[in-house]
Amino acid sequence: MASANDMEYTTLGTTGVEVSRICLGCMSFGDPSWREWVLPPEEGHELVERALDLGVTFFDTANMYSKGESERVLGEALEGHRDEAVVATKGYFQMDEDNPNSGGLSRKALRQELAASAERLGGEPIDLYQIHRMDETVAPEHLLRTLDDAVRSGDVHHLGASSMWGHDLAETLRVAEREGLEPFVSMQDHHNLVYREGERETFPLCEREDLAVLPWSPLARGYLARPDDEVDATRRGESEERLYDHPYREGGGPTVNRRVERLAEERGVEMAQVALAWSLSKEFVTAPIVGTTSIDHLEDAVEALTLDLSDSDVEWLEEPYEAVRVSGHV
Repeated sequence: MASANDMEYTTLGTTGVEVSRICLGCMSFGDPSWREWVLPPEEGHELVERALDLGVTFFDTANMYSKGESERVLGEALEGHRDEAVVATKGYFQMDEDNPNSGGLSRKALRQELAASAERLGGEPIDLYQIHRMDETVAPEHLLRTLDDAVRSGDVHHLGASSMWGHDLAETLRVAEREGLEPFVSMQDHHNLVYREGERETFPLCEREDLAVLPWSPLARGYLARPDDEVDATRRGESEERLYDHPYREGGGPTVNRRVERLAEERGVEMAQVALAWSLSKEFVTAPIVGTTSIDHLEDAVEALTLDLSDSDVEWLEEPYEAVRVSGHV
């Protein structure tokens, strides 16, 4: 059984902030009416409590998850633990369909949404505030100055980005250096064994600039957690097929899935543990963001830290991969 002794820790880029190598993604907390697989608040509290017991200190959410209820549930669950926890949230997507300024990255939108996120999370400064997507209507200088103000005021400790083109990330880093503004210290991007397009440009840039890399969907929305023909059998798997046009079954995806299944059988572990062990084996990866609705699956994720893959294992798992269309930020 997984325990806190299995947990490993690392620093978040160049910030000096220590985080667990498993980040608990909290998209599944909040209001089941938003998505049918979302946990009600009391079950979200239980999951966070178990995560803390297992040594997880890093938690990621967003204002759009359950229209703010995910942040509220996480804030409640971490009451009394904020000193030891590192909390990341995100903003960009429109929160109120009747108010166009409740989304995007204008100064007006960012200031109001950041304040609302902080209140829902319990009123403490946000450890890592990330832009959920890039807003092409806002000049990088304006965006970074607004975010810099949030750091200087003490509302935010550090800034991060999510799902950006490499050239957009490079431009923001250049502008921050030129203008003396707080730069992004992390990149949260789509990455797993069946989606590796970020390895072409974005992740090499992150390595060069010492940015933390936080892969989202390291299990490919469950595609790497069970055999290909069983993926749609779960409530979330069926929902994901309806909601998202992902490329996991394109190219070499099904072959990768079969190899993950075979290696898991040989090692006597779960498929999800093989997929996470692969992610954790990448030198550029700081902490994969693992979203789950199950304490058992959370424990499996922590146990993945103890699963060592050989260089030949990694090469064999990666060999069938073929380039696929960009997914996640376009």
